Amino acid sequence: MSDLLERLRERGWRLTSQRRVVAEVLDGEHVHLTADEVHARAAERLPEISRATVYNTLGELVTLGEVIEVSTDGRAKRYDPNAHHPHQHLICTGCGAIRDVHPLGDPLTDLPADQRFGFALSGAEVTYRGLCPVCAG
Repeated sequence: MSDLLERLRERGWRLTSQRRVVAEVLDGEHVHLTADEVHARAAERLPEISRATVYNTLGELVTLGEVIEVSTDGRAKRYDPNAHHPHQHLICTGCGAIRDVHPLGDPLTDLPADQRFGFALSGAEVTYRGLCPVCAG
């Protein structure tokens, strides 16, 4: 059983066949699918699943904090099931590929006090951009 499915079971989230297939599609490392990609993969397993059901399920998973919505430079939103493991993203500016990365250090403590402007920091998102090996060619 996937980590996401296990977390949803522990929460007591009702796992209909549609919800289950969406969670199964999102399983794996470095998964950052668009809603349309989730729908296409889910429809391969469950042909009757509707696009609306996929969008609604993704919205619920984001609201529950079980999936992260990743926005990248005007491209379609992507969905990351790695919500419970702190990480940052490395994004190809050519093709839009996304990889999870785990840089050394803590971005919250790396920001100097004089750059905090009195804010009580609660989180930080760092996005690395560049060309993947295929696009760099």
